[in-house]
Amino acid sequence: MIGAATRAEVVVITGASAGVGRATVREFAKRRARIGLIARGLEGLEGARREVETAGGRALVLPVDVADAAGMDEAAARVERELGPVDLWINNAATSVFSPIAEMEPADFKRVTEVTYLGVVYGTQAALKLMRPRDRGTILQVGSALAYRAIPLQSAYCAAKHAIQGFTDSLRCELIHDRSHIHVTTVHLPAVNTPQFGWNKSRLPNHPQPVPPIYQPEVAAKAIYFAAHARRRELSVGMPTVAAIYGNMIAPGLADYYLGSQGYDSQQTGQPIDPRRPDNLYQPVAGDPGAHGIFDDRASASSPQLWANMHRGWLAVAGVVGVACTTLLARRR
Repeated sequence: MIGAATRAEVVVITGASAGVGRATVREFAKRRARIGLIARGLEGLEGARREVETAGGRALVLPVDVADAAGMDEAAARVERELGPVDLWINNAATSVFSPIAEMEPADFKRVTEVTYLGVVYGTQAALKLMRPRDRGTILQVGSALAYRAIPLQSAYCAAKHAIQGFTDSLRCELIHDRSHIHVTTVHLPAVNTPQFGWNKSRLPNHPQPVPPIYQPEVAAKAIYFAAHARRRELSVGMPTVAAIYGNMIAPGLADYYLGSQGYDSQQTGQPIDPRRPDNLYQPVAGDPGAHGIFDDRASASSPQLWANMHRGWLAVAGVVGVACTTLLARRR
């Protein structure tokens, strides 16, 4: 990244207090980055700050709701003042509600949209205000397989992820028109073992779960770090993400019927949910949740598909060499 060779990389991460955001904070902290930490929960933010500083980086705690456009602009300006010019802005914050559409409340639709979609819009606009005068920088959107293939019981979240795709495509076109050197990339994630399944608002009878197979948040963080520096347009993580995206292109009607029959049970464990549990839709849940959820025993810490995607150039060369060697041997015979 431009400028990172002569100084510590300056990164802003939304949703930095927990889950994928927290794992991404740790991934950048390994490289001693200067990180602006944006989220609502102060305890989680302070925990992330301590981890960054222990790793040798520098962190700035910014307790801001991403649905607050003015607050995002103020946070961005503070990062520039205290940490330096922002090289990378990662829009990761999101929330969801597990509920059939018929039981959703209008306020819940609005809140999920404000956080998951408009939070990306406001974060992107804040980043552009910093990056456009310098004509450099990278904006990374954390997407999902659900941006291409929606599932039941998470209509507001799926719609928001779809909206991010449209917004980001428009942004790329405008940057090309302006001959801008600002780069935009999206990382589409599979099901990840994060605390969100313990605190997202739910109207389901049983405890929510990520749709298996499940990956650890460190897999996502590794992909995000790679994509931030590889200048890819998009990066899909895990074979389930690839299957969801391309399967929906080929047979969307078949996917409708499959998810209609399997999508309810696959998003719930066999354990009843506590109706009194707190949720974080409107207020952060107390405590420092860290990066992992409760599915460690079922989550994979690696993805062969991601490894192949990250090394596709070398794999292509190896393939060409293999074909050439096979052809040469065939001719000799």
